[in-house]
Amino acid sequence: MIGRIAGVILHRATDHVLIDVRGVGYIVHVSERTAAGLPPVGQALALYTDLLVREDLLQLFGFPTLLEKEWHKLLTSVQGIGAKASLAVLGTLGAEGLGRAIALGDWSAVRKAPGVGPKLAQRVVLELKDKAPSVMAMGGALTVDAGAPVIETDTPAPAAPAPVAKAPPASAAAQSEALSALTNLGYNPSEAASAVAQAAAAEPEAAMPALIRAALRSLAPKE
Repeated sequence: MIGRIAGVILHRATDHVLIDVRGVGYIVHVSERTAAGLPPVGQALALYTDLLVREDLLQLFGFPTLLEKEWHKLLTSVQGIGAKASLAVLGTLGAEGLGRAIALGDWSAVRKAPGVGPKLAQRVVLELKDKAPSVMAMGGALTVDAGAPVIETDTPAPAAPAPVAKAPPASAAAQSEALSALTNLGYNPSEAASAVAQAAAAEPEAAMPALIRAALRSLAPKE
């Protein structure tokens, strides 16, 4: 299994990138969102990858963070969602947006992805409702990027700025910590994820304690 690839960009397009790794060129399929954030041709790049193996086909799919790779694996477990459909969903919503949509049961957001019809969008939300919280809870730890590639060449080249591992976005870390806290308190993971997603949608910059308080108000029995 090829889990990470690092090299120099030879060519980039809206749905794939060609990476030279010590003289071997690898085509890695990516979402439009990922493609838009790639460095220019000639610069170094590292991506986490998932290898699709079929009788007559080998395809690499690339992700800037482990979190997106985990969502990809979860999405492709849904019948009717292949690797390219998964990239379409991630390219439209991003990892955090997808988690929020599933937690809130918002299949119409998933429906916005190219090639995803209403029935398929509903199936994604329904089938992943109970599985998504575990990935959401890991979000703060999995948002680091693929790291700085080490490129060895015979001819010295001007040093390109090396990608720096990103700290988890405050919102992602706060949401994952709030979700973990609520599940530790005994709340159902799906209900807790929905409550945290609602709180985060209302206050995107809220810190973890504020998210917990808002989620607890949402989860409190209604009189």
